[in-house]
Amino acid sequence: MKRLYRSKENRVISGVIGGLGEYYNVDPVLLRLGYIFLAVFTAIIPGIVAYIIAIFIIPEKPGGRPG
Repeated sequence: MKRLYRSKENRVISGVIGGLGEYYNVDPVLLRLGYIFLAVFTAIIPGIVAYIIAIFIIPEKPGGRPG
């Protein structure tokens, strides 16, 4: 079963969008651009709040590289 995790390898802030990219097999850069576009056109605050909530809801990927 496929599970959604925050990425350890492909992260800019906390790995949420990198994890979504890994889950959906999509380039995370495209998802980041889409997120920025959506956040700007929804007055930024809802996008930031959603991202912060995702940080606490989506678990970090177990294993991966040490450190």
